[in-house]
Amino acid sequence: MASKLFPGDPSKVMVIRQVTPQITTLSLPFSRFGLIRFGARATLVKLATGSMLVVSPVTLTPEVHETIRSQGATVRYIAAPDMEHHLHIGAWKEAFPDAEIIAPEGLYEKRQRSGKYRDAPFAHVLTAKNKHSISISEEFDREIEIEYVDGHVSREIVFLHKPSRTVIEADLLFNPPGHEQYSRSGQSATAGLLTKLFAFAVSAKPPATSHQRFAWYVLAKDRARFAESARRIYGWDFDRIIPCHGDVIEAGAKGVFQNVFGWFLEQKG
Repeated sequence: MASKLFPGDPSKVMVIRQVTPQITTLSLPFSRFGLIRFGARATLVKLATGSMLVVSPVTLTPEVHETIRSQGATVRYIAAPDMEHHLHIGAWKEAFPDAEIIAPEGLYEKRQRSGKYRDAPFAHVLTAKNKHSISISEEFDREIEIEYVDGHVSREIVFLHKPSRTVIEADLLFNPPGHEQYSRSGQSATAGLLTKLFAFAVSAKPPATSHQRFAWYVLAKDRARFAESARRIYGWDFDRIIPCHGDVIEAGAKGVFQNVFGWFLEQKG
């Protein structure tokens, strides 16, 4: 990948952190257009059976391989949580050929049109029609709940790990700046005018007014469908949110979610 987007040597800057006994995050620098410091994050979820779900894969480094091995886990599920967070799923699938890919409708076709990828058909494709009936597997469904936010501009799939009360998402809610993601890079997570402007626009700190507007006017391509998904997610039992961009919200995440998506939860027009 271009160095302006991803670090040239991810092993040197990746932060591998065990958030709970079942959840490990892989955080590293990432900049949009080489100018806006978003930060990137993959999340590994070890199920009770020993199978592992990988949400939004990042570079598969030797250290990541060792982390998976040390946990005695087997990668069974690789999730591209939206139309943008998919660049590394091919490398992970090659490394773990028995793993099943979970993705939103349209992503497979997008990847094949690009000419860069030669994927086998994805095992689990979330659609507007099957979003409330799809079953991934018995072991998966027992611990993970999914909401496909088809009203989101990037067709977002949001995950709930029920045992740890943790929501895992990509581009639904942002929590900049990404201090953890830049902590080993020798760079500031807040440097640059565009980075500061974006961080202001999507700040999750109360009252999160700018983020409310960003969700309403930018993220929602279909506000009614988006609102339906927001209400379902808000109905989950969770206290932590792990976003792909920005720091993990370790506690009180349901209140943060309510602040950011209040317009949808209240159905304000």
